[in-house]
Amino acid sequence: MYDQKRIPEMCAKTLVATTLTVVLAASSAIACSRIVYETADGSFLTGRTLDWFEDTSTDIWAFPQGMDRDGGAGENSIEWTSKYGSVVATIYDGATVDGMNDGGLVGNALYLAEADYGTENAGDKPLLSVGGWLQYFLDNFATVEEAVAAMEQEPFVIVAPMLPSGHEAGGHIALSDASGDSAIFEYLDGELVIHHGREFTVMTNSPTFDEQLAITTYWGEVNGLSFLPGTHRSSDRFARLSWNLNAVPSFEDKNDATAAVFSLVRSISVPFGVTDPERPNIASTTWRTVADHELGRYYYESVFSPTLFWVDIENLDLSDGASTLKLELGEKPILAGEVSASFEPSEPFLFLGDT
Repeated sequence: MYDQKRIPEMCAKTLVATTLTVVLAASSAIACSRIVYETADGSFLTGRTLDWFEDTSTDIWAFPQGMDRDGGAGENSIEWTSKYGSVVATIYDGATVDGMNDGGLVGNALYLAEADYGTENAGDKPLLSVGGWLQYFLDNFATVEEAVAAMEQEPFVIVAPMLPSGHEAGGHIALSDASGDSAIFEYLDGELVIHHGREFTVMTNSPTFDEQLAITTYWGEVNGLSFLPGTHRSSDRFARLSWNLNAVPSFEDKNDATAAVFSLVRSISVPFGVTDPERPNIASTTWRTVADHELGRYYYESVFSPTLFWVDIENLDLSDGASTLKLELGEKPILAGEVSASFEPSEPFLFLGDT
């Protein structure tokens, strides 16, 4: 496992020269974007887009503390009991890809074509479905530092079954917390790579995170008001988000701050219906979320709805022994405002690959 704090300048310049050539010639990974924004009073909001080429059957779930979990990977699955309650967004009713817990930790799973979890070398280590990887973090930790310390021991091996769409379920995870700490977790060539630090406020998809940082080093020297890369490739989105995040003021008013984060994730979204025959993995944005770490508020915006809704975690019963709750979004309902009262009891879903 590697813990990479930042890319040295000389290495960055080398990576830029190589990466720009490769990225411009290659098709992009399926698109998603994530940012962490700091307000003027030192609180934080995390925003992201979910971009995919088909309906992912996304629903919102509320999971209580004290849930007995297993990794969904058969007999040798890792087991745990949730310490924290969480509100999460899922895909295919089999994978947690976004959410926050009642300890203030926020997690975002994004597609990564280069992901290689080293499953074939698992040995006797417990197994965890990639569909439960983010949920494991939200169930067990309140801070990024706690999550990083736990992963340094590499307590499990990820198993990545095929998605219902027939695509490989490869991804990387970003975590952020109420202090502004941030970390990116990637498995490359079977090795866990962790980028841990408050400076890691932007993440997209391919190329791998170290190469994204190198590309941004190059674009950081360009006046973004004059020119920024404008395609839907993840490397271009990374450069634009990084520049715009630094250009947007740190608002003190929470409404203004929330508006700024939504403006950033909307500006980077891929218009619905956009396709590229030469880059078939470029996908339309289907929903966006913003999580307010301080308020415990989770906003959700669907491109199929003219309205925005949110969940205040304090309005949900996430105590030990409480029921699992689900907010069904399959019929694309028009929801607005605070919707905690619209959740209904439901049996928890099984992680991808769980039999």
